[in-house]
Amino acid sequence: MVLNWIWIGFFIIAFVIAVIKLVFWGDFDVFPAMMDSTFSSSKTAFEISLGLTGVLSLWLGIMKIGEKGGVVNVLAKLLSPVFTKLFPDIPKGHPVTGSIFMNIAANMLGLDNAATPLGLKAMEQLQDLNQKKDTASNPMIMFLVLNTSGLTLIPISILVYRAQMGAAQPTDIFIPILLATFFSTLSGIIITSFFQKINLLNKTMLLTLGGAALVVATVIWGFGQMDSILMNKVSTSAANIMLMLIIIAFILAGVRKKINVYDAFIEGAKEGFTTAVRIIPYLVAILVGIGVFRASGAMDMLIDGVKYGVEACGGNTDFVGALPTALMKPLSGSGARGMMVDAMTTYGADSFVGRLSCIFQGSTDTTFYILAVYFGSVGIVKTRHAVACGLLADLAGIIAAIAIAYLFFG
Repeated sequence: MVLNWIWIGFFIIAFVIAVIKLVFWGDFDVFPAMMDSTFSSSKTAFEISLGLTGVLSLWLGIMKIGEKGGVVNVLAKLLSPVFTKLFPDIPKGHPVTGSIFMNIAANMLGLDNAATPLGLKAMEQLQDLNQKKDTASNPMIMFLVLNTSGLTLIPISILVYRAQMGAAQPTDIFIPILLATFFSTLSGIIITSFFQKINLLNKTMLLTLGGAALVVATVIWGFGQMDSILMNKVSTSAANIMLMLIIIAFILAGVRKKINVYDAFIEGAKEGFTTAVRIIPYLVAILVGIGVFRASGAMDMLIDGVKYGVEACGGNTDFVGALPTALMKPLSGSGARGMMVDAMTTYGADSFVGRLSCIFQGSTDTTFYILAVYFGSVGIVKTRHAVACGLLADLAGIIAAIAIAYLFFG
């Protein structure tokens, strides 16, 4: 529903501004420019979707090997000691624990098709434990904040879009996204724990969160000692090595489980074609809406207004062009994806704005969509502090993304 009104708003606002420019400023080019943008944007959307097919098939095939090879189960076991501390209200050994672990692990691996059914199953099991059936319980809220904070180890779709948009090194945003999504998730855990009075000052949580924070701080410090050229080379090399290791690890996991690795890959790869075709209408819709909004001059007015405010406060304004992606992400994944593609098309995939928009896209998740789907599936109407915690985690991810983008690409 939110995306519906945003999409309508793109056209109505664009039309009003175009009428004003025509009547008061005599701009006879604005309406032809808007109509031209509808054709060019729809063509771009189709070409992007068509070009995604090969890479999507590759990665979904690799992910299917990992899924059948038991990688998700391994991650679930590794996360078990931490999650028992984050969900103290869940009885020990309850089946919902396994569903939560599987959902989070699937999200971390970018297995969206597997993550959503597992998440809905977890919500049903959490509802069985819930004493007030119309009100979100503490475990429900913590579970959803972990989903909305967007912790992802492999941002496949973003890497695919960068490759499709002609980035010289599509993987150069891999490590920046990992760092930004870490801050988003860490903030979400801390904020939600504060609301729910969960004690994070225990051995397990201190070792886990403290160790992760130390690793991230070391990475940031290490990259901070390098010049921009060396930083880009090391970051890109490290990202490609990590991705290659993941592919090898998934294949070896499949071999260990004695599955037919090739058949598993083919099964997953078939989903890549289906996925690429399925996103065509969504991408056409959002890119045409954004194209009209931009051609009317409304996007420039919005960005110039934010830029003026930042300049008035004495801040650097290089990041402003990527803000539409950050503002759209909590509302709609497809909308934010369209904003990201628009930023790369307008400024260039390897521009600061293009890269930052990709980091924004990967650092958080679609908060309102996740809350609506997961709470709606079990009839929750009183969400308590879920929205506040989710949005604060999003804000932390946005701030972290800007800071990290300046560190790596500024």
